[in-house]
Amino acid sequence: MTRLSTKGQIIIPLSMRKGMKQGDQFIVMREGERFVLKRATNRDKRLQEDLEFARRTEEAWQRHDRGEYKTLGAAEFMRRVKLGKL
Repeated sequence: MTRLSTKGQIIIPLSMRKGMKQGDQFIVMREGERFVLKRATNRDKRLQEDLEFARRTEEAWQRHDRGEYKTLGAAEFMRRVKLGKL
């Protein structure tokens, strides 16, 4: 169990920090009420994909929270996904 500080920081419990060191970078993704923390490394070939996914996911949640979603058919949905316009 942990909590958010007044500075917006969350402490990762010591028992979960094995293999981590000061200065390590992480990607934080939000999935509904769940937050996913993934270590970002220069060797990670999917790092840019993960960052883009995180950016688009966050944008989608913001649009959802503003009530901007509408119903799309499957074909239109896939067309927009391929164009990166979702």
